[in-house]
Amino acid sequence: MTVSIGNIRSRTAFVDLTSGSVTYEDTSPEVVEKFIGGRGLNAAYLYKLLPPDTDPLSPENVLIVGTGAMSGTGAPNSSRFNVTALSPESGIFGDANSGGFFATKLRASGIDRVIMLGKADVPVILKVEDGEVTIEDGGKYWGLDVNETQNAIKGDHGPSSEAICIGPAGEKLVRFACVMSGVKNAAARGGMGAVMGSKNVKAVVAAGGRIEDGLVIDDPDGFLTLCEELKDYLQASLIVKVLGHVGTPLLYEVSNHLGAIRTRNSQDSSFEDTLDAEIIHDHVSKMISCHSCVVHCRHRNIHEGEGPEYTTIVLLGANLGIADTAEVIKLNNLANRLGLDVSSTGGILSWAMELYEKGIIDDSLTGGPVKFGDYNLAVKLIESVANREGFGDILAESSRAAEKLNDPKRDYLTAVKGLPQSDPHDVRYIKAFALGIATASRGADHLRSRPTLEVFDLPPELLRDIYGQDVSRDPTEYDTKEVVVYTHENIYSLIDAIGICKFICHGFNSPKLLKHEHFSKLLDKAFGAKYTEAELRDVALRIVDLERMFNNRQGIRRKDDTLPRRYFDEPMPHGVAKGHKIDRDQFKGMLDRYYKIRQWNDDGTVTQERIDEIDAMVDHLAGVRT
Repeated sequence: MTVSIGNIRSRTAFVDLTSGSVTYEDTSPEVVEKFIGGRGLNAAYLYKLLPPDTDPLSPENVLIVGTGAMSGTGAPNSSRFNVTALSPESGIFGDANSGGFFATKLRASGIDRVIMLGKADVPVILKVEDGEVTIEDGGKYWGLDVNETQNAIKGDHGPSSEAICIGPAGEKLVRFACVMSGVKNAAARGGMGAVMGSKNVKAVVAAGGRIEDGLVIDDPDGFLTLCEELKDYLQASLIVKVLGHVGTPLLYEVSNHLGAIRTRNSQDSSFEDTLDAEIIHDHVSKMISCHSCVVHCRHRNIHEGEGPEYTTIVLLGANLGIADTAEVIKLNNLANRLGLDVSSTGGILSWAMELYEKGIIDDSLTGGPVKFGDYNLAVKLIESVANREGFGDILAESSRAAEKLNDPKRDYLTAVKGLPQSDPHDVRYIKAFALGIATASRGADHLRSRPTLEVFDLPPELLRDIYGQDVSRDPTEYDTKEVVVYTHENIYSLIDAIGICKFICHGFNSPKLLKHEHFSKLLDKAFGAKYTEAELRDVALRIVDLERMFNNRQGIRRKDDTLPRRYFDEPMPHGVAKGHKIDRDQFKGMLDRYYKIRQWNDDGTVTQERIDEIDAMVDHLAGVRT
């Protein structure tokens, strides 16, 4: 069945940095229909364009910045965009999602997707304005940190311009460098900033354009009415209200009570209450938001930065053994300025600290003691990583540093498929969390599938409504968790394609926020696109399968869908979660059932029939670029 996509726009600019040429393409409607936008279209283009056997930091890698279908429309929380490439950190599918104001400005500038090919001879910036992309000299910005770069770009290109940029870490090709929107919003996972740096691109600046280059809403009055209705619906939610008051740190106290906070490289599982949300909030001057947001979960802190998020206070706090509230916030600000993924930063530093603690590495490699709880040491290490100096140059290789760190099997690294775990929660307790980080398309990552509803003890009838069948209410059980992960992976892939924040969507923090019926109405009122709920579910399945096809092509198989050794071998030491670990046989059973529900082969590969089906869809991208 063919879906009417209405006037969903996907104007793509192909920037050949080697030759200095720019060409344009309106993405084939057949492909837009199947993948919608954002993460979906980015994945389709990367799958189609990436040459085999590509080195992620070579000019042959393909870097894609793409907006979601609803990004910039004014729909609630429609501020998201994805940055996609072959990951230099994991060597598999690399994709990072971010908010702020850049996606809105990019679409208003007349371009929905920028695909960067090759490598510039000298540092450059890309400027998007009036429906065109120009390559301009970026030498004056090279060497600046993120805050300095953003301020300089505003000064040069106007206060209404919006940019994504890299910091020193991206310039130095740190494998977990991120792409920053504003001074806090990070497209963080998988080292997209290193790919951008490898292409000598310092920033992409969206400067605006003619009205006709922007978005055209199909039913302005109906769309505005629907958005107001959804806004009122969302703002009545308790979780939205709480997030607007203290932001994501609200999750810290809950996890700490369970004894499931990743502490000192997951050797422990509880930490100090100095990182509770209300104490963090004492260091916040104002709660702010991304474009069209109804939540306002972002912090402007009193230490000259923005943040921290729950992820940061655990990964740069508890996991490094640092309890002082101000110090953790300052580490957050430092990582943002340098353009580092805080999740990988905390994971890699804590790995090194445990290795030093156990005598696996020593001063001859590190240049001095590397111990938990030392704030000044953490500052020094973060700076040395970003600048690739001394021991930091080794750590900048992320999980690829295993041999040099005398941990060749990565026995002490909390990572999956080479990507350090971003979830602050120790997944040994909640089994669906464990399966989710094992199967996620970009490695140990919670934003691909995190089934937060597992902690809410929801009634059976509500769970049946959410998952379409009976599932276990016990988060420590293994049975039916494949259904939970499957459901969350699917809806999150759709959300990323549409370009809406997960915080207002069904399943991430609440069972009562936006879901398929709302997405269908939004696409209809905005673009006249006629997707049924079932057709939207098919889009989600297609995106997950396409990302798996990409990873299969990179060599990923069942053996890679696993967990850190510690999660299997060592029980959790504290709280409600005390004694829990992952049983290998039970995990194998979960994985078997997950592959079955995904209709993948037993070795974790997508079936040839499905590959042929999706290949035929992606082949429509081979049209002429004009």
